[in-house]
Amino acid sequence: MSKIIVVGTLAFDTIETPFGKVERVIGGSAPFASLAEKTKNVDCAIVSIVGNDFPKSYLQLLVSKEIDISEVQIEKNGKSFFWSGKYHDNLNKRDTIETQVNVLADFNPKIPENFKNPDVLVLGNLDPKVQLSIVSQFDKKPNFIMLDTMNFWMDHTMDNLIKIISKVDLICINDEEVIQLSDCPNHDLGIKKILAMGPKYIIMKKGEFGATLYSDKSEFFCPSFKIEKVIDPTGAGDSFAGAFAGHLANSKNYSFSSIADALVYANAVASFCVEKFGVENMLNISKEEINERINFIEKHNN
Repeated sequence: MSKIIVVGTLAFDTIETPFGKVERVIGGSAPFASLAEKTKNVDCAIVSIVGNDFPKSYLQLLVSKEIDISEVQIEKNGKSFFWSGKYHDNLNKRDTIETQVNVLADFNPKIPENFKNPDVLVLGNLDPKVQLSIVSQFDKKPNFIMLDTMNFWMDHTMDNLIKIISKVDLICINDEEVIQLSDCPNHDLGIKKILAMGPKYIIMKKGEFGATLYSDKSEFFCPSFKIEKVIDPTGAGDSFAGAFAGHLANSKNYSFSSIADALVYANAVASFCVEKFGVENMLNISKEEINERINFIEKHNN
């Protein structure tokens, strides 16, 4: 069976939207990504760190979905990463109320024993120093490495970010980050400059307006699945990355056309995430439901 490693955060999230509020639910990039990966028939491991305050029930939830947590470190004297945010009425913008990095500040990731040769490595939105550390531990490069990052790392650790970008196959960022990372006045020039940094592919996300896949020779646009009622957008990007990795690892095909198929699959799966708070809607998605949304996306992309 294909193997995927997700290096990401396990956290407490407190989220408020116009539709309600949840407090200290399981969050971070790793749960969303790994649950989305498991919509495909793949083996998945999380590499992360939590404090002694992280409930065993949250970890058991992941184990119940056959997700390997052998390298989820538990710092007995530390507290888990915590994030609190409040979304605006239109849900396109949010305010971060509080971020507590806690145990994540001294995170030294390690590759799980049974995942020394993964098909796909997902580098979640973390300090590039951590991302570089995990990549350096492989004797043989994984078949495909995908990177998620954000404007914060561009502002504060650009040197290390450039180093990790040179080592990955795909980088996934939004349209504003393309401009910032490339320091170019438009997206076309920005995409070319980022491709010259080393990755073979870029996915530029535009939220509800879909995403576009680029290589040096081709591009492919995929619209989003239109949700009637978005409840909580938190984790949609991480669910997107996980579903993308799951599809790619399951196919074992890393051509442009296969990656385009993975993009469609990822948009379909990520659309489930936003319909309920936290990871709730990612726990029991049927293949039939996913296929219905894939068919809708493909129909509206002709």
